Amino acid sequence: MAFVVTDNCIKCKYTDCVAVCPADAFYEGPNFLAINPDDCIDCDLCPVECPADAIFQEDEVPESQKEFIELNAELSQVWPRITEVKAPPTDAKEWDGVPNKIEHLIIDSQ
Repeated sequence: MAFVVTDNCIKCKYTDCVAVCPADAFYEGPNFLAINPDDCIDCDLCPVECPADAIFQEDEVPESQKEFIELNAELSQVWPRITEVKAPPTDAKEWDGVPNKIEHLIIDSQ
């Protein structure tokens, strides 16, 4: 079972989780991170480090965010792997906790 990045990461994109991932399972899009379920070793380190509380064990993803299970799998196939911490967007704190941010998800980096 893998961990899943959910809605609250959108437009926050803190990368603290990346620093603790021993499997390099994170992938970076324009305004969201995704975890590759095949890379994830279920170590439980990333949820603790996420300041936005956006990472859940796959079987604990809130019902209203189940679509993120598939989104993580799909996006991690097309986005580049991220292995180093980066500064969050300047307005990350303003977006932290805003509900239903899926409409703001940018999938294409072009």
